Formats: sequence, structure tokens, C-alpha cells
Amino acid sequence: MGGGEGQRTFEPLRKLALAAAAVLAVIASFSAVYTVEPSEEAVILRLGRYSSTEMPGLHFKLPFIDQVVKVRTKVILQEEFGFRSTERARSEGETLQAESLTLTGDLNVADVEWIVQYQISDPKKFLFNTREVLKNLRDVSQSVMRRVVGDRTVNEVLTTG
Repeated sequence: MGGGEGQRTFEPLRKLALAAAAVLAVIASFSAVYTVEPSEEAVILRLGRYSSTEMPGLHFKLPFIDQVVKVRTKVILQEEFGFRSTERARSEGETLQAESLTLTGDLNVADVEWIVQYQISDPKKFLFNTREVLKNLRDVSQSVMRRVVGDRTVNEVLTTG
């Protein structure tokens, strides 16, 4: 008699546990599938550490263990200096002027605008080998442009570039 009562009290808990397990299984199955677009490569992090790089297509990962970081590798990216195109317009008036004004070799000031185009060839290196990649790219580009402009007169900068 007493055994039947004990089974009935655990019946709702058993159903609740089965429902929770079913919901967890559905969530895990949906999060196990991911798609990498043709212009991307995916870097897989297993428990926060680099595991592999996947090419475009449909892939599977371990739910709750793997993390996918997509990197656009087939697209030409660009950084703009001295201006911002309409799609990337920001309210950085002072910063824009500071990055575009450059001292020439004959001690004049030239307002120089330029674009640096680049493409990511190795997503693992892009993500993990250097901190603040875009800041470094911008700093190097500004340094090189200031050196090139600083070696020329203002007339050379304005006419021949």
C-alpha cells in the first residue's frame, strides 16, 4: 500500500524531468547546426580555445561546448582616413580633421584623405595573434602616409599625390 503512494508523488517530477530533458535536447539540436556563408570562414573555439577553422557550408558543433566566430575573408574591407563615407558616417569631426591634416616637407599643412583596403587571409591569426588589429592598421597607415607626405612639398602633394 505504501509503495503505491510513493510512486504517485514522484510521477509529476518524472514527467517534469522528461519535459525539461526534451526541451534541452531540442535546444541542443538547433544550436549544433550552423552555416558559414561563402564570403566567410568560421573559427571554432572549444571551451574558449582555438579548435579549428571551417570553410563555407553547413557544419555541426558540440552544443554548449563549441563557439563559432565568423570572419569575412573573401571580402575587401577598407578603412577611411580624413573622411567617412555615407554608410560609415560618424560624428568624429575633431578626429577626422586630426587624422587628415599632415605636415609637408616644406612645412605647409595639407589636408590628405585616403583609403586603405585589406583582406583577411588567415582568420586564426586575425583573431588571436595581434591585439586591436584595426587600431594597429590605422596607426601604421597614418604613420606611413605622414612620412610620405612629409618627404614632399605641398605642390607635389596637391598635384601628383
